[in-house]
Amino acid sequence: MISLAHLRLQIERSFSPLACECTISGDHSLTVKLYHPVSGQVDLVVSGLNIARLQSAESVETLIEELRYELQSNTLHYPNPTM
Repeated sequence: MISLAHLRLQIERSFSPLACECTISGDHSLTVKLYHPVSGQVDLVVSGLNIARLQSAESVETLIEELRYELQSNTLHYPNPTM
């Protein structure tokens, strides 16, 4: 399994300039929070990720791609066209 510090570093590099906070809960699930390091504004929080599935570089890259998709799909990044 990849260490939490290494996972965080990979995610931060992939989403720079955003910062990343990775935490593991008591049930061994992972929470990833991507946020702006200066303002603290949170762009994405994903919880309940199965840490046991992050056994290889490929599985981490898959996670990063899924996080990218979620971040791009986040409607908070786009102005509301009805306003």
